[in-house]
Amino acid sequence: MAVDERPTMNDNGHLFSRRRLLAGAAAASAVTVTGVAGAPTAATAASPTAATPLVSRGRIATATLHAPGGAATTGRFQADFHDRLAGWLAFWSANSPHVWSAPVQVVGRVDPAGDAFTLHAIRYRRDDGLHDGFAAGRMDGSHWATLASLHHHFPTVTVLAGGAVRVGDGVAGFTGSPAQVAFAVAACRELWGDRSAGRARWREHANRALTRAGQHVDVASRSGWAAFTRTSLRRGLGTESYE
Repeated sequence: MAVDERPTMNDNGHLFSRRRLLAGAAAASAVTVTGVAGAPTAATAASPTAATPLVSRGRIATATLHAPGGAATTGRFQADFHDRLAGWLAFWSANSPHVWSAPVQVVGRVDPAGDAFTLHAIRYRRDDGLHDGFAAGRMDGSHWATLASLHHHFPTVTVLAGGAVRVGDGVAGFTGSPAQVAFAVAACRELWGDRSAGRARWREHANRALTRAGQHVDVASRSGWAAFTRTSLRRGLGTESYE
């Protein structure tokens, strides 16, 4: 996908380009895999200790943080978790349509311990208007695409009643958890058009989607899971069709 070099303006008047976001996404993706020999263990996926000082942040990457009620807010995060969220949002943006600006608002709420976040919306600018690239409860391609991006960056991803999505801190990677399998089945059905996909043979269906995307890897591996979530993100946001 060609990367839009045109700068975009954030809410404070600072300029950001898609190239800078893509570099940030690449760095964040490297963090999720470097030094990990296999699937994350319970120890590596554990949340930071409660004694770790929290940091106050009113932004995630280029986007201002807004409470679900709409007002701009400041959240208290574990520092590493906030960095992981920033890497995720840069990754989401770098794989979104080039006519979308970098995200300008993220609507959500951080847990009191600072190591989990519930996402309600991602907003970008286009033609001087504010649009939802993801909105809780809107079950379209952007919903499944955003889930793919979250599964790419976080070990636990949970869809809540109403469509908001909660993610927890930790090392991303394939674990074979029920949530990951359920996402893979849904992505095959909703994004890749494979209506026969089910839990019994989900791996076969997901690998078929990867082959369509030119990725000859097994979804049930670190590299395969990363490829499946990345290509599903692009297909869901419409930046690649893989036809």
